[in-house]
Amino acid sequence: MLDHSLLLTDLYQLSMMEVYARHRMRQPAVFELFVRKLPARRGFLMMAGLEQLVDFLEGMQYSPEELDWLRSTDLFSPDFVDSLADVRFTGDLDSMAEGSVFFPDEPLIRITAPLPEAQLVESRLINLIHYQTVIASTAARMVLAAPGRSLVDFGFRRAHGAEAGLLAARAAYIAGFAGTATLAANRAYGVPVFGTMAHSYIQAHDDETTAFERFALARPKDLTLLIDTYDTEAGARLVARLAPRLVTAGVSIAAVRLDSGDLAMHAQNVRSILDAAGLRNIRIMASGGLDDLSLQSLVGQQAPIDWFGVGTSLTTASDVPALDCAYKLQEYAGRPRRKLSEGKATWPGRKQVWRRFHLDGTLSRDTVRLADEAPSGQPQLHPVMRSGRRVTKLPSLAEARAHAADCLASLPEPLRRLEAFDVPVEISPALRGLAARMDQERRTPSA
Repeated sequence: MLDHSLLLTDLYQLSMMEVYARHRMRQPAVFELFVRKLPARRGFLMMAGLEQLVDFLEGMQYSPEELDWLRSTDLFSPDFVDSLADVRFTGDLDSMAEGSVFFPDEPLIRITAPLPEAQLVESRLINLIHYQTVIASTAARMVLAAPGRSLVDFGFRRAHGAEAGLLAARAAYIAGFAGTATLAANRAYGVPVFGTMAHSYIQAHDDETTAFERFALARPKDLTLLIDTYDTEAGARLVARLAPRLVTAGVSIAAVRLDSGDLAMHAQNVRSILDAAGLRNIRIMASGGLDDLSLQSLVGQQAPIDWFGVGTSLTTASDVPALDCAYKLQEYAGRPRRKLSEGKATWPGRKQVWRRFHLDGTLSRDTVRLADEAPSGQPQLHPVMRSGRRVTKLPSLAEARAHAADCLASLPEPLRRLEAFDVPVEISPALRGLAARMDQERRTPSA
């Protein structure tokens, strides 16, 4: 359901490719995607989007219509545009698994391919991986903020476009959300779908009783009633009166939803009303402007809320909507390459991330080493594609979700509490030595 047109790129990618073509620069290049630093409110990040990236790489091809359009722009020579008809991805992809947690300076994607191909994929690669990683990282914090509660993505209507809404539902589910309200995400990815009703539905009826009863008889499965359109506690008392009558019709109320006001106070009041009526099995769902901090606050207040619906703060990642990520050349034609721009220097060469754990299974430290160094823990990058073809079956969404849960469980306790904590990320002596030698060579004038 995603658009994988090769025109979804920046102009300079094709401009560089034309120069490469003119000078026959097709030797193997190694590019790595990494995040330079963590945002202020993130102690870790969670990788997502690999499945969409692989689909894109496998389907890389210009259509005849796209080539005709490129010719019409007069931006490129006719011979170069003609050569684009043969573009395919023939390289290798190594990646962290979806749901993996990671930290700054750690490559989460490595592309090894002829230089023009490795260059061309940059824009869409970042576009696909960055967005889902942002959302998964945001969702993971929310999951940690509300342990034992179920969270549902309510954010499609505030997402920045249809593709964003679909991918947000997928990324949030990997991170541990129970599901989404977005119907198309169920069709596209199998993300469980949940729904209640809108205030407009209640307002369209002359009274709440009629609105509730009609909805219950039409949609009896997993019935959730929205009770705060007029008066939350009055709505709860109405549910208490209505529930026995619905039972005689074979309908059980699964939950009530609160969407406004002091959610902790209303939840306490509603719980008391329902319990007094013997309706202890009816769960309480809350929504309305929630984020990780408000979730943590509600849980800390012991608000009797079983489910949370989270919208805008999830699909827009409103507190941290972007990461300082980069896709940089680390090796070309068999030689390591290093960028030295102020504040943006890179570690050269193709690399691997090795992870070590304490005896209790919690994460101890990561080490970034050159790919040909000796192993030092559990490798985090794994082969996904070789010569343009998959060499492994990608994990299912359920498997990626289980891996994410394991990764969150392995975080040090302060990170699980959303507190500030720095996981050590070491740069190996060999990698530091390579960088130092390259810097020295650059400073030394050639004979």
